[in-house]
Formats: sequence, structure tokens, C-alpha cells
Amino acid sequence: MLNFIVRRLIQIPVVMLVLSLMIVGITQLLTPEQRAAPYIRSEQQAARLEQIIEQRGLRDPFPVQYGRWLSATLKGDLGYSKASSQDVITTIQERLPRTLELTFVTAIPILLLSIWLGTLSALHKDKLIDQILRVFVVLGYSLPSFVVGILLLAVFYAYLGWLPGAGQVSVLNTFALGELQRYTGLLTVDAALNGRWDIAWDALQHLILPAMTLLIVLSASIIKVMRNNMLEALTSDYVRTARAKGLSSRVVNNKHARRNALLSIVTLGGFLIIGLLSGSLITETIFAYPGVGQWVVQAAVGVDLAAVLGFAMLTAVIVVVVSTIVDILYGVIDPRVRFD
Repeated sequence: MLNFIVRRLIQIPVVMLVLSLMIVGITQLLTPEQRAAPYIRSEQQAARLEQIIEQRGLRDPFPVQYGRWLSATLKGDLGYSKASSQDVITTIQERLPRTLELTFVTAIPILLLSIWLGTLSALHKDKLIDQILRVFVVLGYSLPSFVVGILLLAVFYAYLGWLPGAGQVSVLNTFALGELQRYTGLLTVDAALNGRWDIAWDALQHLILPAMTLLIVLSASIIKVMRNNMLEALTSDYVRTARAKGLSSRVVNNKHARRNALLSIVTLGGFLIIGLLSGSLITETIFAYPGVGQWVVQAAVGVDLAAVLGFAMLTAVIVVVVSTIVDILYGVIDPRVRFD
């Protein structure tokens, strides 16, 4: 196991280098004028477009441009984002904790609930509860996230008035955010540590509708896979043998069947975390949640090249790290997996 972890850690810089070559290489499909856009911050600079192109070396050969970009990136300079009116690295530092907060609130309930419901559906195959869950899965697959989000807004915000609709906190609490001392970057946690339970509760309420939207849409695939895996495991030889030995149904189902059914869920869970950490673009946009996803949508619409490049590299880092963790978890769940 230790050798495997060391090998994967060594591979990370190599994978990141290849990915960065691909990402920066794609930008060469744009003209120098288009690639100069992120460096223009005023009308005066727009009048000096050609001068900026020469200063930035946007007509230089690709190896020279890539080397310059890589050197700046290693120094923490990812350029200037017009969408956020500040440096890309500063924008990521501000918005990523908000996306992390939404990820924590969403991912854990999705995984726990999906595993439980998938198991429940398999253990009660073709019964009423199984039929209800299968309908839920079909709806989760069929409905786009923006439709689910709008429906939840219409019901719980506009009609019932139970939950807030958009943003991270209410307008009144927005002015108090600057007074908070930040410890973790997670607003609910930091507000609680500052003794501002009103802000913590307000922030948590604003997370409920986005989290519900993601739960409905993303849990469907995990429930379906978990159900199919459990059905397959329950008819396997090792489960029959366990029952023949006189083990209780609870022990057979939980220890023998479900543990083996979880193997592919680890992969799906990894993809889930990657998607959430990379920013749930549509959901964050619908609820005006100021995370990474909302920012990159604004950047893409405004052809903010520096922001898009920074987001692409952030996503690449997340994919590589989470994939490594998933591979390690495979060995923990299934001892038959060998890493040597």
C-alpha cells in the first residue's frame, strides 16, 4: 500500500504537467487579440492592444508562451479575471471555501442516503418501497438540475416562504460579514466560532435549497447502481454460503453483501466529489450562490480566458487528488485489490 501511495504521489506532477500542456495548448486556437483580452482592464489599455500583445509575447512560439505561463503559475500568478475584477488566485481563494461548504453539506447526505435507499430497494425488490424508489430514480435521471432548482424555488421560497431563495446570506447579514474573524473560510463554521449563531443559521438555510437540488439530481445514479450491486451480491455464492452457515440476515446483508456492493460506489462517490468541488455550475448560478461555479459561468460568458484557465487547472488538481484517494479506498474496502 505504501509503495502504491508513493508511486501515485510521484505521478501527480507528471499528470499535472501533461494536463497543463493540453489546457494551454487549446488556448492557441484563439487569436492573439482574443488572448490579450484578460490583460485589458480599462479603455486606455484597450487602445494599446497591439502593445499589450507584444509585451505579453502572445505572438511568440507556443513553447515560449507555455514556459512563461508555467513560470507565472508556479509563482501563484494565474492572471486577472474580468468576471470578478480581481486576480484569479484571489478569486479562487475567496470562492472555493464557499463551494467546499456546499460540497460538505451535499456530498455526505447524498452518499449516506443513496447507499441506504439502494440497499433498501434491493432488499424489498418489486415491493411498494422498491417501486417508489425506482420512480424517484427515473425522475432524478430525467429532470435537469435547473428544472429541479426552479421548482424548489417556486415551492419553498415563492409559495410557502419557508426558505431563502438566493445568495449566501440575507441582505441584512451581508453587512456583518466583514466583522467576522475568519478561521476556516466556511461561513457557517466561522460565524459559529465568532458567536454569531444568527449568521450561521442564516447561511445554513441558504444552503438547503441548493443542496436539495443536487441531492435529487445526483443521488439517482448512486441509488440505481447500489440497488443493482446489492441484487447481484444477494444472489452470489458467498452470500448463499453465509446463509447456509446460519448467519442472521442482518449480518449477511450488511457484512457480506453490502460491503462488496460498495466497491463501485467508491468510484461514483469520487466523481460526485469532483463535480461538487469543481463547482456545480448550473445550481450555483440558479441560486446566485457565490461559489466557483457561478464565477466560471460568468467568466465563460464574458470570454474571461484567465479565469477559465485557472478553473481548468483547479479542476485538474481536484481530479488527480480525488482519483488517488479513490484508488486507495479500493484497497481498504476490498482486500482482494493488490497494488504491487
